[in-house]
Amino acid sequence: MPPSRTAFARARTGAPMPSRSPNAPRIRLLLAVCAALSAAGPAQAQVTLKPDGLWRYLYTAGANATTGNSETTAFNLSGEGVRMTDEDKWTFRGTGAYGKTNGAVTTERYALGTQYNRNFSTDWFGFGSADGLREPPSNIDYRWSAASGVGRHLVKTDSNTFDTTFGLGYTQDRYVRETQVLGGLRDEYGRFELVVGEESTHKLSQSTIFRQKFTVYPNVTDGGNYRAMFDAGLSVAMTPALSLTTGLNYRYNTDPGAGLKRMDASLVTGVSLRFD
Repeated sequence: MPPSRTAFARARTGAPMPSRSPNAPRIRLLLAVCAALSAAGPAQAQVTLKPDGLWRYLYTAGANATTGNSETTAFNLSGEGVRMTDEDKWTFRGTGAYGKTNGAVTTERYALGTQYNRNFSTDWFGFGSADGLREPPSNIDYRWSAASGVGRHLVKTDSNTFDTTFGLGYTQDRYVRETQVLGGLRDEYGRFELVVGEESTHKLSQSTIFRQKFTVYPNVTDGGNYRAMFDAGLSVAMTPALSLTTGLNYRYNTDPGAGLKRMDASLVTGVSLRFD
């Protein structure tokens, strides 16, 4: 759009130009973040939590593809089911991600997990969990883990929750190919691990929910090594059943095996459908 005559007149006379809105930098930053998020795949939203003993489910999906100088395809699916009462909570979850770039598989990850929490009192609860993972690009043919321990509800309101957990578990890895791990050439590796974590949920508005979870797994069998996982997600409801989601997933391993990086991170977006 060409400049107006008023703008030329102000330039000639030296009159001050109208100042920009003080919120302009924030608006530009928000637009840039939204543009970056829209280029990724799906993230998990928050399944509805009500202590009425009924099962509730949430499914999230997304995909993208490009053609031309680069040929890429990617899709991502996840699901979560929760049954909650005043005394306990049982959760099932599953995720799958697959992607190719120029014919080569760059992403292949499938995970299943479940966790059961049982309250001992208003503030304290016990938990048991089991997880399975397959991720060939990270040389993991399979990984299974089981853990149990105790937790504490530090905050428990309709708008905010914050829990901490501490326990002991066992993890077994089987590798796609032999690799150098913790000073030895191995095709599988099992170890006992501590489980130290925290998670929270925050209702920012009637339509917006933020959740995050951070867990560290110190290696008890071979001290000085550990795994860490961080997941965060923002869910904005468009309808009672449909939501837009954005999330960050971060994984760290002090010794993932020869030739592999210690960290993996992804920024993801998608659409979620809930069944209440």
